[in-house]
Amino acid sequence: MPDESVSEVPVAAPSHGRAGRNLGAAVGAGAVLGAISLISLFTVKWLFVGVAAVALIIAVFEFRAALANRGIRLDAVTLIAGVVVTSVAAAFGGIVGLAIAFGVLVLALAFLRLRHGTDGYVRDTTANVFVAAYLPFMVGFVVLMLRADNGPQRIVGFILLTICSDIGGYVAGVFFGRHPIAPSISPKKSWEGFIGSLVLQSIAGAVIFVYLFGAPWWQGVITGLIMTVVATCGDFVESAMKRDLGVKDMGTIVPGHGGMMDRLDSLVPNAFTAWVLFTYFLGA
Repeated sequence: MPDESVSEVPVAAPSHGRAGRNLGAAVGAGAVLGAISLISLFTVKWLFVGVAAVALIIAVFEFRAALANRGIRLDAVTLIAGVVVTSVAAAFGGIVGLAIAFGVLVLALAFLRLRHGTDGYVRDTTANVFVAAYLPFMVGFVVLMLRADNGPQRIVGFILLTICSDIGGYVAGVFFGRHPIAPSISPKKSWEGFIGSLVLQSIAGAVIFVYLFGAPWWQGVITGLIMTVVATCGDFVESAMKRDLGVKDMGTIVPGHGGMMDRLDSLVPNAFTAWVLFTYFLGA
């Protein structure tokens, strides 16, 4: 998702509008990803797992390139295998299968790093385990949502709610944003944008829960509010990573608008959050 769409203070960027980014590129990329996701979900729903896996594999390569700026070695091959294995394990084994697969992945990353010696071992292994938790482990919760009888609807709800957070924050931030939340991390994200995210996502949550799930509206409001907080924190996490690694964007898959991780920064942490809330309110 766009890094600045959650909540922005307006900045001067005549060529790309007040957001300072190419909004058309972001909308186009989102539309393409959304169309692919919907087609896979409502034809053979398990095709969506393949779509998600491809997105995360691209994200692994983006992480590897970004971490290389700090001399950190990322075991991309093992992490890509982890994306596939955790997805399959979650699909067939549920939460237990996901936990086992993730545990094996962590051990594999720690053990395989030994072949490169002790120099930078803790640094590299820590980075690898972080990426494993942030990508393969989180995609497992998307698969767990898909296992439900109304799995495709849950995935649609999860994606729509996260998008609404971005849209609400973008609009409110561009027109009203004046007070940055954490200028040292992401100076364009404002409290006004955050409020816009809260308002739109709580409304969207109520509508989605009533009309998509046949559940009480207040459950949707609670879900929307919590997912807004998590999505915003996810944006800050990626902003912090990029600043620490000295990169403007995690990748270049969308010219002038960043990489796959710049599209997934809100969705990744909300995968776990949505699974927890949907399971609690809607059942397993």
